[in-house]
Amino acid sequence: MNDAQHLRHVLVLPDRDAAEELAEQLTEHLGLREEPQLVRDALAGEDDAEDAQWLVVVEDPDAAYDPARLDGFAAEYEGWREAE
Repeated sequence: MNDAQHLRHVLVLPDRDAAEELAEQLTEHLGLREEPQLVRDALAGEDDAEDAQWLVVVEDPDAAYDPARLDGFAAEYEGWREAE
């Protein structure tokens, strides 16, 4: 495996529920080998736990997942894919 091809897709979602649902959907529809990682991303200057975005991190060691398709999945949950 060529490490230069290993990609990580980061999808940003407005809340935990959306992130959990998207992670489940991605696992089913893309046949992911491992479930995406969920990460809480507190917004700068915000102390309230409700003011946090959630990240769904999808490891893509073979560069097999279409970024445009991931954009579409994220958009269904009012989110987006961060370009790395």
